Amino acid sequence: MPEAGAPRQCADALVLQRAIAQAGGFVYVQVMSFWFRLVGGVCVVWLAVALSGCTPSGRSQLSEEKEPHFVLGKSRVNAMDFQGAIEAFEQSLEANPHSATAHFELGWLYDEKTSDPAAAVYHYQEYLKLNPNADNADVIKQRIYRCKQQLAADVLPLPSAPAAQQQLEKLSEQNRQLQDEVGKWRAYYASQLAAAKTNSTPTPVYSPREPAANPTPVQPTQTISTPPAGANTGRPTNPKPTAAAPRTHTVVTGETAMGITRKFGVKLGALQAANPGVNLSRIHTGQVLNLPAP
Repeated sequence: MPEAGAPRQCADALVLQRAIAQAGGFVYVQVMSFWFRLVGGVCVVWLAVALSGCTPSGRSQLSEEKEPHFVLGKSRVNAMDFQGAIEAFEQSLEANPHSATAHFELGWLYDEKTSDPAAAVYHYQEYLKLNPNADNADVIKQRIYRCKQQLAADVLPLPSAPAAQQQLEKLSEQNRQLQDEVGKWRAYYASQLAAAKTNSTPTPVYSPREPAANPTPVQPTQTISTPPAGANTGRPTNPKPTAAAPRTHTVVTGETAMGITRKFGVKLGALQAANPGVNLSRIHTGQVLNLPAP
């Protein structure tokens, strides 16, 4: 029996070795297959990113400057044809919207050559957006700030120093005149208030009639009769004095209340009293004003 079992054990050992060898080969194949799939996936992702144009650097500056419209724009700048250069660089952006150098050239042209700060700010900002780590980023930010200041000055122009001084002097003179008017009105109303408080009416004083030079003696038997009131005695009576017709003045162009008072020799308060309800500071041409007695 020992002799018969030995060959069988050897056969089992060979089967086991073959099984182990096959298992090892399977594991090796599985590991290599995993690495191939991983590397292939990374390559596919990188290729997709490159084709979509979203690589961190985009097109290199060298390739952007080789674009035909960009080359044409640079040649027109050298020929001092700045408007033609702007058209060429705009066409370069149509061909490559991600061209940071084209945006830079347009920003410089609008800033330095055509005085269009709004367009310059737009292209400078697009340049920094496409190339945030540019070596001249700080300089571009300063140019953007300067263009915005120019835009603010164009929208809200500040008056020059001489004009501001003249306007200030004019306002000061108007303020002084208004203060004088207020002082006069205060004096006028104070006098009116004082007159209203006293409210005194002067009592007329009558003087006795002087006796006649040659009085006629009255006889004892003489009867003196007086005519009834309202009877016509045949003697002329003293007529009542008629009131003078009020004077008026029609305002002409350029006249003011103060000018009218000086012209007719009346006071401003009297002129206001003769025209109650009239705002003398807002009289207009053709307006009729009552003139007080001088």
